Amino acid sequence: RVSDQPHSQPRAAKGPAMTVKSVCVYCGSRAGAMAGYTEAARALGWEIARQGWRLVYGAGDVGLMGEVARAAQGAGGDTFGVIPQHLVDLEVGKTDLTRYIVTETMHERKKVMIMNADAVVILPGGAGSLDELFEALTWRQLGLHDKPILVLNTEGYWNPLRALIDHVIDQGFADESLSGFLIWVDDPAGAMGALRKALS
Repeated sequence: RVSDQPHSQPRAAKGPAMTVKSVCVYCGSRAGAMAGYTEAARALGWEIARQGWRLVYGAGDVGLMGEVARAAQGAGGDTFGVIPQHLVDLEVGKTDLTRYIVTETMHERKKVMIMNADAVVILPGGAGSLDELFEALTWRQLGLHDKPILVLNTEGYWNPLRALIDHVIDQGFADESLSGFLIWVDDPAGAMGALRKALS
């Protein structure tokens, strides 16, 4: 069961409906050790909204999750948050989003997020962010979706992940194509450029 709690009434469409692109952002429920992580989260949220795209994310109001969402809201953006019931208190469910959805399980959360997005970006984060990334990557590898997956490598945070992907390929556990499913960018400006190209 998914509980959908919209916090704004949709406007009736007049004429042909415009398709608004949605970007799913995976990121930590903590701020991390470097100020650059927070700065990048704020910049990405702001730019997604300024581009006229919808932010899809994990509906938390803490850590980088809260930063990216508040920045998008501050720029007047549409926000779509998805959180499992057992994390509502821990991650402080952000109920003032354009759309706030509570799921029963983590798996439902991940499914709803990626199904409602046209692209994925991962910012620095922990095990939860890695879980989300690897599910999206695995589904892409299996041909279950063809959505672009961006790794925003703020302050070189994801360098060990890049080395791990290369190691998996080198040791024969994945084809070379696996690395091609990830688009690596160094900053929010690079992410926006890659997203515009991928979503055009």
